[in-house]
Amino acid sequence: MRRPLQPSEPTPRIDPRPVEDMRPEWLDTLARIPGQGLKGARFPRNVLGTMMISEETFGPFLEYWVTCKQVMSLTRREQELVILRMAVLHASNYVWMHHVPVARELDITDDELHAVRTARYDRLSERERSLLALTDELVDVRSIRREVWDAHRPHLGDVEIVDLVHLVAQYVFFTLMNNAAQVAIDEGLADIPAIDAPIGPHSCE
Repeated sequence: MRRPLQPSEPTPRIDPRPVEDMRPEWLDTLARIPGQGLKGARFPRNVLGTMMISEETFGPFLEYWVTCKQVMSLTRREQELVILRMAVLHASNYVWMHHVPVARELDITDDELHAVRTARYDRLSERERSLLALTDELVDVRSIRREVWDAHRPHLGDVEIVDLVHLVAQYVFFTLMNNAAQVAIDEGLADIPAIDAPIGPHSCE
C-alpha cells in the first residue's frame, strides 16, 4: 500500500443528506450504472448523500460519471482495476470496500486484488499492467514522464489514454471527498475486507 490509512474519526464531518430525497432524474441516472455491485445493499449512500449537499453540481456530475462508465473505451474489468488502484494510492477505505464487490462480480480474483494493492502487476495482462503503471504515474508525478509514456504507449491508443485520465480524475474526486469529509463506511459493507485487511490466502502481508 502506497500511503498509510489515516485514523477514521468517529463521526462524519458533513452529515449526508438522505438518498431518499434524491430527485427522480438522479435515480434514473444511477439506475444506468452497469452491473449490481453498486446497487441494493452496496449502494454508496453516504458519499452520494454528502455530494447532494451541493445540489447544482450533483446532477451534472452523476450524468458525466455514469455515462463514462457506460461508454468509455476501457472494459469494466479495466475500469475496476484502475479504481481499486486509486483507492490504494489515496488510502480510501470507502472506495476500496465499495469496489471489491464490483471486482468480484467481474471475476477479479483475490490474487489480482492483492496485485493491485501491492503494485505487483505481473499476474495481469500487458494492457492492464500499462493502465495501472500509468495510473501510478498520474498520481505520483501529476503527469506522464516521456520514458513512461514511451514504455506503455504501444499497448494503449489515444482514446484509451484520454479515458484513463478521465477515470483517474473522477476517483481523485471520490477518494478526496471520502477522506476529507470522513464519510462513514456504509452498513452494507460489513462483510468486505478493508484496504489493509488480508485478502484470501494473503494473510501474512
